[in-house]
Amino acid sequence: MKQISTAILGATGYTGSELIRLLDAHPHFAIAHLGAHSQAGKLAGEVLPGLAKNIANMPLLASDTPLADGIELVLTALPHGAAAASVKKALDAGCRVVDLSADFRHQSAATYAEAYGQAHPFPELLNDAIFGLSEYARADIADAQLIANPGCYPTCTLLPLLPLLKAGVIDTSRIIVDAKSGTSGAGRSAKTDLLYCEINEGVRAYGLPRHRHAWEMEEWGEAFSGNPISVQFVPHILPMTRGMLATLHVSGENPDNWHQLLAEAYADEPFVQVLAEGSLPSSKAVNGSNRCDIGLCVTGKNSAVVVGCLDNLLKGAAGQAVQNANIMFGFNETLALSAHAVWP
Repeated sequence: MKQISTAILGATGYTGSELIRLLDAHPHFAIAHLGAHSQAGKLAGEVLPGLAKNIANMPLLASDTPLADGIELVLTALPHGAAAASVKKALDAGCRVVDLSADFRHQSAATYAEAYGQAHPFPELLNDAIFGLSEYARADIADAQLIANPGCYPTCTLLPLLPLLKAGVIDTSRIIVDAKSGTSGAGRSAKTDLLYCEINEGVRAYGLPRHRHAWEMEEWGEAFSGNPISVQFVPHILPMTRGMLATLHVSGENPDNWHQLLAEAYADEPFVQVLAEGSLPSSKAVNGSNRCDIGLCVTGKNSAVVVGCLDNLLKGAAGQAVQNANIMFGFNETLALSAHAVWP
């Protein structure tokens, strides 16, 4: 059975730990390198108590540790700004890369700088990166050296939005995205505003006046549909571990036909499920899966609410990264991924 030697950089974050869990169960990807700069020198199991046996006993290597000969795939789960240099080194070493940071998600250095407030260190690589929204970029992903894994909020928004954009049935000048996420989306680093006493029994908006993912939604909404769009996006954080729900308020022509458009667009997709008309998704129903659930409710003659829902650590991050890696190497894209949630 073919084995692809694989490195995970940023292995001790929530997304990195999910990558370990998924890849350790994969029949073709073999974990050979775990990078975690701040925890370098420790064993993986000392930092990630959920790990067992062989993986738990793997050493965590510093970020500047050279990749061993023979590594073919590198997955980078590092913060934006910190990932780019590691991606460049991996590409120079001849590896294929799936980058889960935001460093290569934009087509121009100007857009990246506007969204993230800093200059891009390797703008020449932006033209080479493929935006890995799996359901819309399979052919390009298969041939790519560098995949920019989409953000969790853009994935949760674009999957329900794109069929309607491509059909030209909605008003693209004003799309309202009201989204909620569990606290794992904020990462594993200690932050005062994420302490239990600070966040429990509350909900708050953040990222205003314009969250950085709004640029990603608009750029790729237009790229995949051919229609420029304007998104008003407000994210909220909830006192739950994982899960993400994006409520899209849209207007346009003949909303009674929109459910059929969505159902037809995703009829053959293993990881996108369009619920029965009028049914709306729940984060609990997708947690632990690589699935995005979509629901639609017509609210008026020319308006509807469309809801996307996914596990922010899986279809919103590590799961989609593995799905993309499967496509890159010609494997069945569902390998090591479940469409079923952990229930209850």
